[in-house]
Parts: sequence; structure tokens; C-alpha cells
Amino acid sequence: MKLRSLLFVPGDRPDRMEKALGSGADALILDLEDAVAASAKPEARRAVCAFVAANPAANLWVRINPLDTDEADRDLDALVAARPDGIVLPKAEGGPSVDDLARRLTQRGNATARILAIATETPAAMFQLGTYGGAKRLEGLTWGAEDLPAAIGATTSREEDNSYTPPYQLARSLCLFGAAAARVRPIETVYPAFRDLDGLAAYAASARRDGFTGMMAIHPAQVPVINAAFTPSAAEIAHAQAVVAAFAAAPNAGALSLDGRMIDRPHLVQAQRILAAAAE
Repeated sequence: MKLRSLLFVPGDRPDRMEKALGSGADALILDLEDAVAASAKPEARRAVCAFVAANPAANLWVRINPLDTDEADRDLDALVAARPDGIVLPKAEGGPSVDDLARRLTQRGNATARILAIATETPAAMFQLGTYGGAKRLEGLTWGAEDLPAAIGATTSREEDNSYTPPYQLARSLCLFGAAAARVRPIETVYPAFRDLDGLAAYAASARRDGFTGMMAIHPAQVPVINAAFTPSAAEIAHAQAVVAAFAAAPNAGALSLDGRMIDRPHLVQAQRILAAAAE
């Protein structure tokens, strides 16, 4: 499943859902949580279910409401017939919360939907980022820097230059390591300044550099930038192929020389990841 870009779309805006299909995003996240007012949630559920049912070939995910609310079960009940490709779980608090969602899905006859957990939105969640290994149906972890500052009484999550303050740098890092430990995809959070495409390009490039494999978007204009950032270049692919070929020719070697530089097994692992990403 290709997941470089995941575009949020409000669940109560069918017109935007239709337009989002042409955005080039690898997946759409139809939002039933923050983007929809409480009074509009019943109609949003109907709109989302109709859209998912009408577009079986699209990669469609639904962000439900938090599991500790009645709205979450209403969301899942409504989605029984629609069968989206995945569920985005807000305010996840470790592997047990993912297993809880998987159980609720199974009870409703949905045995296939994958789960993307938003893993840093509560203070308790920060202490659970090492518990996602083995969680049922887990496809990836992502993080957010909006709910957490509100939960702890912070005035902002960002410095004046728009970089994250230390607590949220920690949240990002732990999400990345938690996903790696669980062997699932680490997905970078959104870049709110949707008109700043140069800033987005730099941010997405740093996310890929650090180990994230995809990123969420809040506007269709962000999608091409994100896709480009998370698509290996021809030069990267060629180098990765050369690394793999070098080790294939010397399978018992611990380290080799390639193009005047020493490479070892971690370089082989990275090369294999690049080729896997290119194959997607």
C-alpha cells in the first residue's frame, strides 16, 4: 500500500471529497472528528459512507472520534456497510487502544480495515509509544502538535521561527522510534501553513531524512510537494541498486568499498528500503 501522502477532507463536505480524488494523494482521510461540528456529525457519517461505497477503487481512510466517546461507536456502526480501507484513530494511547479498535471492527464484521494511530495527542499517550509492537491491524503511527499543548496547558508548540519547541520535538521523535520498534510506517504530521509550499518542501525533506515514510496534508496543493519529497530520485535508486549488487556479489563481506567510500550492512538495509519505496 502506497502511503506517501494522506490528505484530510472534512466529512461533511462531499464536494471536497470529490475534488480530493483528483489531488494525486495516495490516500484520503475523511474526517469525522475535529473537522466536523457535533451537530453535523450524523450527516457527515452518511456522506462519508456514501462516498466510500461509491469509490471502491480509491484508498479511503476515515478518522473516527476518540474511542472513549459515544461518537466513536456511532462512527463504526455507520461504517459497517461502507468498509473503508483504514481507520485513523485519534488520541490513541498505546497498543491496547489499537487492539480495542480492532476488536470493535471485528465485532461489526469488518476484518480488513487497517489502523493508523495518532499517537501523541494526550499526556498519557506519550508514555505508551513503546507499546505498539504486535498491535492488531496497525499500519502506522503518526503524531500531532495541536491537541497535546492544549492538554498540558502550553500556549504554543512552536518557536517564533515555526520550529517545534522541545516537548514537541520529543513527541515527534518518540513517534518515529515507536513506529520503527513496532515495524510499522512512521507518518509525519501536517504542515499547517498550506500556502507556504517552499516551507513544506523543506519540512517534508527533513521528515524523509529523519526516517518518516509519508506525511499528512490539509490542502490539495500540498500533495504534489509531499509526493515528490517521499519519492526516491533516480540517483538514489541507482545508488541503492549498486549497494545491493555489491553485497550480492560478496555475500560474506561485512564492509565493502563503493565509489571510493566504505559501506557496511546498515547501508544495505537503507538501500533495500529505498528500492522498496520505489517499487511502491
